[in-house]
Amino acid sequence: MHEYKNGSVGFPRLTEAFLTQAVRSLTVGLIAVTMYDMTRADVRVPGLFSNGMVLQQQTSNAVWGFAAPGERVTVKASWGADAKTVADDSGDWRVMLKTPAHGTGHSLVVSGRNILNIQNVAIGEVWLCAGQSNMGWKLGSTFGSEEEAAAANAPDLRIFVSQREHWHEPLKQSRDRLAKWSPCNPQTAAVTSAVSYYFGRTLQRALNIPVGIIVQAYAGTPIEGWMPKDVQADDPRMTAAIEDMERRSRRYPVKDALETFRNELIVYNRKIDAGETMKNQFRVLQPPFITKPATLGHQYPSHIFNAMIHPVRPFGIKGMIWYQGERNSKNVPQALNYRRQLAKLIGYYRSSWHELSEGNVARDFPFYFTQLPSWHAPQQKPVEGLEAPWVVNREMMRLVTSDVDNTGMAVAIDTGDEIALHPQNKKPIGIRHAYMALARTYGRPNVSTGPQFLSQTTQGGRIVLKFDSVGTGLVSARPGKLNSFAIAGPDMQWHWADAVIEGGTVVVSSPEIQQPVAVRYAWAMNPSQRNLLYNAEGFPASPFRTDSGPLFDADRDEVVEVVKPKKPEGYQSTDWARPAITVTLQPENQ
Repeated sequence: MHEYKNGSVGFPRLTEAFLTQAVRSLTVGLIAVTMYDMTRADVRVPGLFSNGMVLQQQTSNAVWGFAAPGERVTVKASWGADAKTVADDSGDWRVMLKTPAHGTGHSLVVSGRNILNIQNVAIGEVWLCAGQSNMGWKLGSTFGSEEEAAAANAPDLRIFVSQREHWHEPLKQSRDRLAKWSPCNPQTAAVTSAVSYYFGRTLQRALNIPVGIIVQAYAGTPIEGWMPKDVQADDPRMTAAIEDMERRSRRYPVKDALETFRNELIVYNRKIDAGETMKNQFRVLQPPFITKPATLGHQYPSHIFNAMIHPVRPFGIKGMIWYQGERNSKNVPQALNYRRQLAKLIGYYRSSWHELSEGNVARDFPFYFTQLPSWHAPQQKPVEGLEAPWVVNREMMRLVTSDVDNTGMAVAIDTGDEIALHPQNKKPIGIRHAYMALARTYGRPNVSTGPQFLSQTTQGGRIVLKFDSVGTGLVSARPGKLNSFAIAGPDMQWHWADAVIEGGTVVVSSPEIQQPVAVRYAWAMNPSQRNLLYNAEGFPASPFRTDSGPLFDADRDEVVEVVKPKKPEGYQSTDWARPAITVTLQPENQ
């Protein structure tokens, strides 16, 4: 116990200096367990470099691992490429290995004082799929999963998934010793992220070459945890969150938490060494993680990045899809901050991956993200306010597509669930990501997004809205009038609008508004049951607004926290009809 200056007695404030001191007190023992076999002289590689892996085609891919300090390491590929290096003083080594055009049946030989043979290597397209629980949500828990999984025999779609981990320092490799590449089949598909599966499967079918997806997902994590703390040091909301976590952590001794973790890691490694793989009938063994104190937990800034992204960087990737944002949309001020946070994350991932890959991963690699789906009771008011932070987050994501080059957003408001935070209709999201990648990254001539608002023109008592990405025409989700538009006059009081499609425009008016000034579309937590706007190819329009006033006034507005709906007894999630995508994709070589 420590005595504060005011005479009160309690645990010391968990400042960064104190945390560092406490961590260092267990450094020797913890490193010995965490890197359980680093002291061996054998050359080793992380699980990313395992049988069945996929390497990005026609570039130089980073291959790395561990050996004795000063050990000479050679990597030879069956296609004739090779690279040599010497392990540094810490035993780390990395080489850049050139890859040919796509193909299968390759192998790698990694040699030092021992030899590693990596078989069934494919060369193709590799994508990173990251985010929180809805990115990790398994195919087997979604609508239509039994039929989809049963037909999921796709050996040229390869999947790498590692269990959730977080840590207060960057990890050289994941502690998940069961993580490895697996071919897509009915068993592996069922336990794979549904969004990632549909993305990868659609991509692989269209390109007709090997595709690898690396899935890194962790439930309940804020975007702050997915990038280093110093990258976001100028964010006052992050600073405030750290102060709050430090305050809440005072009663939980750091040393005890680390000691518990160390003991649990010993047990985990012993089980793996004994050949065990399952925690129970349904769950695989996974490394332990710390829940308390919060300063060592999964919501602390940088902790997810340290354990989920740092160990896979700079593996050769073509691009990335991202599904996260729920945890950063508890209230409107938090959702407003997401615009700068997402742009910052994209910028850091791109610049650091490019640098560490010696320029082989593009400086502006494609980054596509999922707009938040519908949640809460169906929309009844023309425009929802402070009670609807998710629509603010959607707007921030929409703006990021203009702020940051080579980004795109898969609109998801026609998916979701009134009650469940984890909706089961994930298929449209994964497929929309794939169409976006096919058009924007691979140059396929398909329509890839829904109508995108461009401008408004006031014509007397009506507003004409112009759109891009109209495809072969604008349509409503179902027969009948569009009923998801709201219109306001100079007093900014919102009214339901009459909305009519005229060519590539939507004309909006209301008998209650003589001098219209602004329009909002689908501005609610859950607009999914309205008659939404699509293009004829089956892609929905994003929510948007044409006004530019503040969405939150700190001097006037009260912070309203979104509340998780209570699940009624016997509640069963159900899907609903939405326009089908009518674009037909043919394999590249047909």
